[in-house]
Amino acid sequence: MAPSANEAGEHISRQFSQELEQVRTRMLRMGGQVEKHLADALRSVAEHDSQLAQRVIEQDSEINRLEREIDTECSLIIARRQPAAGDLRLVLAIIKAVRDLERIGDEAARIARSAMRLAEEGEDPVDLGEFHQMGDRMLAMLKQALDAFARMDAEAAALIVSEDLEADTEYHGAIRSVIAHMMQNPENVSVALIVLWAFRSLERIGDHAENISEHVAYMVIGVNVDRGDFLSRKRPGKGSGKRSGKQPGK
Repeated sequence: MAPSANEAGEHISRQFSQELEQVRTRMLRMGGQVEKHLADALRSVAEHDSQLAQRVIEQDSEINRLEREIDTECSLIIARRQPAAGDLRLVLAIIKAVRDLERIGDEAARIARSAMRLAEEGEDPVDLGEFHQMGDRMLAMLKQALDAFARMDAEAAALIVSEDLEADTEYHGAIRSVIAHMMQNPENVSVALIVLWAFRSLERIGDHAENISEHVAYMVIGVNVDRGDFLSRKRPGKGSGKRSGKQPGK
């Protein structure tokens, strides 16, 4: 006996929901890999570990591959299913988020390259205390952004914008400190420049974590927001669930 129109429609709807959940899960798993990628890059600097830094650089191609695959999967969902409202916002938010994750992976690989060059110098001629502090902040911001995405929590995402404002202040203060060191110790200029570029990568990572938080707001609220109106436009109340929770409804 052939299925009724209602049964067929329900079957298609279930398939669509499964596809959305699968691609969302893949994006969050990619986020977990990028978290580890960044943590390893930061550890390679702290421990002068050239081998760990080399692994981070080599693993960047895997992150690039995941970004391409998830982007293609989302494009196929749009073409086949023609999602609307909340479902469409979810797919678009995933497309944007994986691009930011891929770029965070690129910056982590740059930090790893800096770690290899710093390891060649032996003892740090430049104090890296501020670098390690800012690195911990960026890693925490990335985790918070992914958790906010998983919970569909615009309020948590808004807090990340405030974190990035503080990180920008921290970044500019650290840059001034490194430049002052360069002026006082001209023999360390080449090493200080490596540190400056590593700080620059951290600052960009913060920007991408903020972008992911804005994608969360777009997904939940349905409008594009920026730093200026993030808090005023978010929905009241917090989201719920973990990274494997349900996708937003239509």
